[in-house]
Amino acid sequence: MAATQHFVFALVEDFTHIAFACAVDPLRIANLVSGEDLYRWSYASEDGESARSSDGTEIKTHHSFRALPKSDRLFVLSGIGMQRKDHKTLIDALRRQDRTTSTRIGALCSGAYVLASGGFLNGMQAAIHWEFHDSFMEEFPEVNLVRNVFVADEKYVTASGGTATADLMLNLIEQEHGYDLSITVADQMVYNAVRNATAAQRVSLQSRNGMRNEHLSRAIDLMKSRIDDPIPQSAIAREIGVSPRQLERLFGKYLNTSPKKYFMELRLDRARHLLLQTEMSTTEIAVACGFQSPGHFSRVYRTAFGVTPMMQRGRLN
Repeated sequence: MAATQHFVFALVEDFTHIAFACAVDPLRIANLVSGEDLYRWSYASEDGESARSSDGTEIKTHHSFRALPKSDRLFVLSGIGMQRKDHKTLIDALRRQDRTTSTRIGALCSGAYVLASGGFLNGMQAAIHWEFHDSFMEEFPEVNLVRNVFVADEKYVTASGGTATADLMLNLIEQEHGYDLSITVADQMVYNAVRNATAAQRVSLQSRNGMRNEHLSRAIDLMKSRIDDPIPQSAIAREIGVSPRQLERLFGKYLNTSPKKYFMELRLDRARHLLLQTEMSTTEIAVACGFQSPGHFSRVYRTAFGVTPMMQRGRLN
């Protein structure tokens, strides 16, 4: 029988409830379907009594930030307004844990802001909810912020929030107890499109803070219309009336990526959806997503997602 792992969730006032549920419930279901106590969990708050989520739900807590227990994993979970809160008590507690215990520290939703404030993420890749990307990059330029749904291969694990938290937990369950258990948990959650860490957060351009740039919107619309027949960056720039260098700057400023990489992500996301949701052959999907050959498609797909297209489809059977 596997040893029970203890997860502690440090709940910052106004934490996001969907991220909280997506963090805890996969652990509960893993215990249920395995018939073993693989995980136990407890909650911490500023006063050690309770914490309130942004939707008004109050969660009774077991520990205060000043008296965090030793655990296997400790996740900071926050939500809206975390920039205006005083995190000194929590950051001091995290530093003690990091210095004196083997607890693995991570962050969910906007919790990466707390870790970055304490200097934990300097020089590392990190994920945070897309809504905070622009301000986060301005305030913490020493952190390599990525648009991934989660980052699990750094010392400090981070997830961007919402259902990305479930993706991270399923990834951890797979690492610790195998693929079969993780997919059984996903099935119980009726969650049949589990993402790995390299999947990018997708958001409406008009929903992003500060994202009202007409040239950028036109460039992305053009990319989406040419997924089956990709055109070079120079042609995209010419079509929308900017220089290739200006196009690079636009994608760097607003999306923290390059036009080439973003275009490839669009094509790979389309390919993944077709693999998961249709009966099209991999050759047909390769053509539909603008790849030169099935072999080229397979190599690029594996680099991005860690599995070949055939393996991706086989995981659903």
